[in-house]
Amino acid sequence: MEQKKKRIEFRFGKFGKLAPLIVAAAMILWAAFSQSNVNGYVLAFFAALVAGVLFAKDEKAYGEALVYGLSKPMFGVIVMAVILAAISGKLISASGVVQTIAVYVVAAGFTGKLFVAASFLITCLLAFATGTSVGTYFVVIPILFPVGVMAGAAPEFMIGAIVSGAAFGDNLGPISDTTIASSATQHADLGTVVKTRMRYSLPAAAGALVLFLLFSKTTDDGAITSSAAGTAKPISLVMLVVPAVIIVLCMMRMHLITALSWGILAGCAGGLLFGIYTVEGLISFPGGFSVSGAIIEAISGTAGTVVMLIAVFALLGVVERSGVFEDVGVFLERFARSERSTETAIVLAAGILSMVTGVISVAIVALGDLVNEIGEKAGVDKYRRANLLDCTGCVFCFLAPWTVHCVIPAQQSAQFGEGFAVAPASIPFVNFYSICMMVMLAVAVITGYGRKH
Repeated sequence: MEQKKKRIEFRFGKFGKLAPLIVAAAMILWAAFSQSNVNGYVLAFFAALVAGVLFAKDEKAYGEALVYGLSKPMFGVIVMAVILAAISGKLISASGVVQTIAVYVVAAGFTGKLFVAASFLITCLLAFATGTSVGTYFVVIPILFPVGVMAGAAPEFMIGAIVSGAAFGDNLGPISDTTIASSATQHADLGTVVKTRMRYSLPAAAGALVLFLLFSKTTDDGAITSSAAGTAKPISLVMLVVPAVIIVLCMMRMHLITALSWGILAGCAGGLLFGIYTVEGLISFPGGFSVSGAIIEAISGTAGTVVMLIAVFALLGVVERSGVFEDVGVFLERFARSERSTETAIVLAAGILSMVTGVISVAIVALGDLVNEIGEKAGVDKYRRANLLDCTGCVFCFLAPWTVHCVIPAQQSAQFGEGFAVAPASIPFVNFYSICMMVMLAVAVITGYGRKH
């Protein structure tokens, strides 16, 4: 147990400690300006891990820290979810249901900006009901994203609307892990936390909706319509059983992995029963040491994302063992003096850790006790503290292009073809909910809006 908690010492002091993060940031910027896909971010994080060896005084402790990061339960959950979601998404996309819905949507004239705004609202409701932003991506993107693009919406704005809706649900949902973590660490009643958070979340959501209606880019509707015409297969609508099963089970608080598994089983059964798929179309062993079919194609397509997640969580282990969390806590304690400065420190500290860890609940738990302590000293209400922690996480974590909130949507968009692909670095600029929430936080801290005495 003592070995597990061993801190990593670095050469060159604080610079050496931050060197892996500096390398990662530099490589990410390079990849972003080069409009790289997910593989550019894979290189960035592995370069950071390798560079860290040069600065670590104890290479063995450094290696153990990498493994420690990979041992976190969240790593296994996200990796399994990515793979299972890819299979369920493949069952949907290969069935023709997307093209069928697109034909109906275009015929009804529900295209362009209207569809983007509607996708934002639908995602808000699903994420709020299920309490999981990542799970919402896996359910919503395979259907709404390609349909929206075929209905005339620019791909990046469709992804922006979906990520924004997921951020809203993660921020306000009563069964969201971030809502639970923020209320529990500040010893605040969950129901009151949700009630008081509405004063931040609802204005931000309203602002995002207006921005999507005003600024969403569209493509040539005529070309979209002609490309979709004649492809409607009403029988393919049976495959909507896949997201339906996943959504219902998530709302019943079933584990995401289990819900995705049941969705796949329902999709395979429905596809085979109605003749949409054959057994060979799903799984085939043609000989010559090869495997084919929709399922293995989906699994293989997740390789880049899974490899990146390995690097990200390994780096998270290094960051945690190096004492960066404690350094942020020291900054928080020194900066917090008055009520306003304490709130500012909470926002900055939660923002930094949310971006570094890529997991909001981890940042909240890491800071929870210290925020509780200094907040009480400065007279910051416990509900205010809980809201500042959660709202900050749903800004900075969602706007960092290396987190799952940009990487997974980018990976899922690419599976529909080059014309649909969205780069991770472009997603933060169209995540209007997180941008509006950033404005809300600034207004709240500066003016005292939402502050309770």
